[in-house]
Amino acid sequence: MVKIPLSLVIEAIEEHDQCLSHPGFCLACGERAEGVEPDARRYECEICGEEQVYGAEEIILENMFK
Repeated sequence: MVKIPLSLVIEAIEEHDQCLSHPGFCLACGERAEGVEPDARRYECEICGEEQVYGAEEIILENMFK
């Protein structure tokens, strides 16, 4: 599992507050995803195809960052 840097997660959440993009990250490949719910779990990644996309807020709640 890729651990996403906390600074990137916080930046994505702050951007969401400004433009309502609903960010998330793939824990398999590390790519950022858009249009996912804050509590998203195991969504399919458009880049690698793995079901490892989590919402940014969920990553913080589940301590899945580095």
